[in-house]
Amino acid sequence: MGHRLSQIATRTGDDGTTGLGDGSRTAKDSLRVVAMGDVDELNSAIGVLLAETLPDDVRADLVDIQHDLFDLGGELCIPGYTMLKDAQVARLDARLAHYNANLPRLAEFILPGGSRTAALAHVCRATCRRAERAIVTLGKAEAINAAPRQYVNRLSDLMFVLARVLNRAAGGGDVQWQQRKNQ
Repeated sequence: MGHRLSQIATRTGDDGTTGLGDGSRTAKDSLRVVAMGDVDELNSAIGVLLAETLPDDVRADLVDIQHDLFDLGGELCIPGYTMLKDAQVARLDARLAHYNANLPRLAEFILPGGSRTAALAHVCRATCRRAERAIVTLGKAEAINAAPRQYVNRLSDLMFVLARVLNRAAGGGDVQWQQRKNQ
């Protein structure tokens, strides 16, 4: 594992650079740092969702996901390093199948909303999509492994499905989009 922080206020970033896990320095607005920041923001948004009352299985999955996202951040902060494994992507596939098995078929587009927890899951989904875009952009400029891109792609799908699950757990259902006629 790379360098660990022993001091938070180092002042070494005052020049607009930040240290990576391998000890190198890069601009704070580099593609790698943007991707790392978006993954960190996603993990923080999931932390907010975890502050709510959730079904036990959803809570356990989100805690696992937070650890995976920390692995992903570690992989992004050390160029050429691998932390995220195919098994972590496969676990998301399995959880998607688990939750989808009990949901009704989608008949219409769904609006973000419903219960507070579902709305927060949609915020996590949208944040995840941004992290995915940043990882894809980074991958066009630098060599990165496929698992980070695959993981965030599956995770955004899972957050959508979890929003549906959480609306049902709160006693509601999907908030369906309705096409408006010209008024």
